[in-house]
Amino acid sequence: MTATNTNLFVRPATEADAGPLIGVLAEAFHDGAVADWLIPDPTDRRTVYYRYFTDAFHHGLTHGQVYTTGDQTAVAIWYPRLERTSTDTRERLESLEAVAGVYAPRFVLLEEMFDAFHPDDPHHYLAYLAVDPTRQNRGIGAALLADHHRRLDDLGLPAYLEATTMRNRRLYLRHGYTAGPTIVLPTGGPIIWRMWRGAPSSGGRTPFPRTLPRRRPL
Repeated sequence: MTATNTNLFVRPATEADAGPLIGVLAEAFHDGAVADWLIPDPTDRRTVYYRYFTDAFHHGLTHGQVYTTGDQTAVAIWYPRLERTSTDTRERLESLEAVAGVYAPRFVLLEEMFDAFHPDDPHHYLAYLAVDPTRQNRGIGAALLADHHRRLDDLGLPAYLEATTMRNRRLYLRHGYTAGPTIVLPTGGPIIWRMWRGAPSSGGRTPFPRTLPRRRPL
């Protein structure tokens, strides 16, 4: 367990945290340009998001690193990406169809766009950082970031993420990230800001890596 200040503790999440943290994820991501693009109907969105983030939380526990606070008001899901990875596209499509129903094509497109522009350099990938909307602007998300950043600096590894709002982009810039080329989602979709926090180096931090778009195997 890591103390980040006298009142806030960051710890690994477990299956016992599933209920509260899935709710935090679904509520924190419910509003915004990406949410509107994925699922225009807000009522449908709440239902689908709960299923989607149930899948995301359990996938993070199995394949990544999930952290929360002592009061379960925030969650971060990280994935070590130390070598190039591939996704079973057929299995993922089936999963998204089960989770998102008629909205699955947009979710598939979003994930394919993210994957196509993902850096190949070894790093940790911050897939999700969410704070209970009633507890935002209190430094909780920053504490989760700082906790993992210390771990990455000890390992000499960079971090990568996609910011979906200007507010989030500014947050990550304050925490040592630099912005790379953006992703523009098709069919009238919003802009996504690709962010990189380089590994410590003699010149400061390693720069945003050159990324060539790639296609998933068919």
